[in-house]
Amino acid sequence: MNLRSEEGSEARFAAYVEGLASVVGHADRTGPLRDYCTGLMLPGERKSVEPMAAKTAPARTAAQHQSLLHFVGVAPWSDEKMLAKVREMVLPAIEKDGPIEAWIIDDTAFPKQGKHSVGVQHQYCGQLGKQANCQAAVSLSIANHCASLPVAYRLYLPKIWAADMERREQAGVPADIGFKTKPEIALEQLRWACEAGLPRGAVLLDVAYGNDSRLRTGMTALHLTYVAGIQPNTLVWPSGAGPKRKGKALNNTGRRDEPDLISAKEVALALPKRAWRPIRWREGSADWLSSRFARVRVGVGHNQLIPERLSREWLLIEWPEGEAEPTKYWLSTLPAKISFRRLVDLAKLRWRIERDYQELKQEVGLGHFEGRGWRGFHHHATLCIAAYGFLVAERAMIPPSGHRSTALFPTPALPDGYRPRGSAIAA
Repeated sequence: MNLRSEEGSEARFAAYVEGLASVVGHADRTGPLRDYCTGLMLPGERKSVEPMAAKTAPARTAAQHQSLLHFVGVAPWSDEKMLAKVREMVLPAIEKDGPIEAWIIDDTAFPKQGKHSVGVQHQYCGQLGKQANCQAAVSLSIANHCASLPVAYRLYLPKIWAADMERREQAGVPADIGFKTKPEIALEQLRWACEAGLPRGAVLLDVAYGNDSRLRTGMTALHLTYVAGIQPNTLVWPSGAGPKRKGKALNNTGRRDEPDLISAKEVALALPKRAWRPIRWREGSADWLSSRFARVRVGVGHNQLIPERLSREWLLIEWPEGEAEPTKYWLSTLPAKISFRRLVDLAKLRWRIERDYQELKQEVGLGHFEGRGWRGFHHHATLCIAAYGFLVAERAMIPPSGHRSTALFPTPALPDGYRPRGSAIAA
């Protein structure tokens, strides 16, 4: 479907929703699909079902409320087919200015009250920067320097939830969903992306994922290259050194069995001054973003390693001027011949997923779902990604100097006397 064949954003949006409607099954779901996506696109502080119903059907708010609730929480349309359709329609816009360069793994959290929302538990919440009661979801995005789009999205189900049959049943967790760690979910998404034939890019991971040797080993088995954040205590063999014990995988004893292993931080601190170079990677709001970096080829020691299969990869280190010690470390299986600037450029491209989540939450209402069930949680996220995909496609048509507002539609009037739940006036 060519989204440029119609004039005006509202006409293009109608054509876009028509494309999405082809994968929701029954024709009577087309109206709720259109209204839900429209509600997500309209200006407003809250994108939960109740205020969206009031905005999209002010003359019949109660009926619209029930219609949207059923569509997002009960109707059995496929999240996978919907996301595939979004990708089909939006990918050409993303690739207009260049091919896909990266696959980005990340997760996002949603603070919650109580214990009944599916998957909720006390865990780290990035939104709050501390341990808190929240849900968390793992995602895979495709990206280049101009745009990015989530293509896979799944709730992390903690062990306590996976083993609690009563809570699972109440929340509608599918029988085939068991406990998986976040890196295991990420590897599952990467495997799916390879099987689906998505245009490939280097996989970018922050420390929470990059430090997992099983995930790094799994990516290599899928013939994927990566740039993975790691902790400074990660053990490596510097240039000229390697494993002494052959014939079996390394164990967790580390340096006791392999005395030549040293930490990434030790490698960094031993580098000569000439190894460090100032490199800038992209233009920020006020000036070019730049820092000081070094890179060196190393072998990585971990308990997944078969010594005979050791291969060298890049250790990239950032040490900004004025800091007492290096601040960031990455491992990368990108080619040995890659330029220094390009390696830094890809390592820093993870900012796109941070922008995605910021806009998905602030503009499209990703965190505003108030239901408790598995299906509703994923349906709402899928529709938010669909709405965001339309914004990505629209922005691809705007010159770099043009206005990139997300407010494509006017704000409709609310019905007289409307008060959302929780309003002080309503109370």
